[in-house]
Amino acid sequence: MDRTILIVDDDPHIRQLLAFAFAKAGLATREAPDGEAALAAVAADPPDLVVLDINMPRLNGLDVCRRLRAQGDLPILFLSSRDDEIDRVLGIELGADDYVVKPFSPREVVARVQAILRRAGAPRPPAEPDAGLSRGRLRLDPESWSAWWGEAEAPLTVTEFGILRALASAPTKVFTRDAIIDRLHGPGFAITDRTIDSHIRNLRAKFAGLGGHDVIETRPGVGYRLGPCRGPAA
Repeated sequence: MDRTILIVDDDPHIRQLLAFAFAKAGLATREAPDGEAALAAVAADPPDLVVLDINMPRLNGLDVCRRLRAQGDLPILFLSSRDDEIDRVLGIELGADDYVVKPFSPREVVARVQAILRRAGAPRPPAEPDAGLSRGRLRLDPESWSAWWGEAEAPLTVTEFGILRALASAPTKVFTRDAIIDRLHGPGFAITDRTIDSHIRNLRAKFAGLGGHDVIETRPGVGYRLGPCRGPAA
C-alpha cells in the first residue's frame, strides 16, 4: 500500500517538483497551498507524513506544526528558505522530524522522507527505568519531566530535559552529539550537530541563572558529559 505525503507550500512549482520526485519513488502525494488548507487536509484524511514549508501566508508552518503536534505524532519534515539556526532549533523543539533548507535537491528530500518513514515504522527501543536521577545539587524527576537545582526548578523544554537525562543516566560517560541524538530520537535521526550545541548552550544558561555553572562539561573533539553539579564553593 502506497504511503501518502502531504506537500504544503505556497509555491505551486515546488509542490509539482516534489510531487514528481515522490511519484518516481513510489509515494503518493496530496497538496495544500497554505497552512489552513493543510490542517483541513490532515483532518479529512491523515497522510503518512507532511512536508511543510515554514514561510506561508495565513498560517505559517511553525503554527501548523504546533497544532499537529497537539493532535498526535504525525511525521513532519520542514522546508524553509531561511538557513537560520533559530528556525532549525524551534522547528525541532516543536516536534519536526527533520529540516531541509531551500534550495534543495528533490532526491535529498525524498531520501530524508523515506528515512523518517522507516523510523516511524520501526519498533522503539525499550524505555529506560523512570527512577529519579540526582548528582550533587541536580535532581531529575522523569515522571514529571522536571529538573531541580537545589530547591529551584529549572524551566526546561522537553528536548533539554531529554539531553540532561541522557547525560545523567551515565554521569561518567562522554556522549558524542550523535549518541545524544540517538538517545532522544533513535538511530539515524537527521539533525545537525549545531542543534545539539544550541540546546547545550540553553541548558547551561538556564542552570547558570540558578547558580549551577558546572552542570555540563565539554570534552573538546568528543562531546559532552554531566559535570559535578556542586555549584560554587562555599
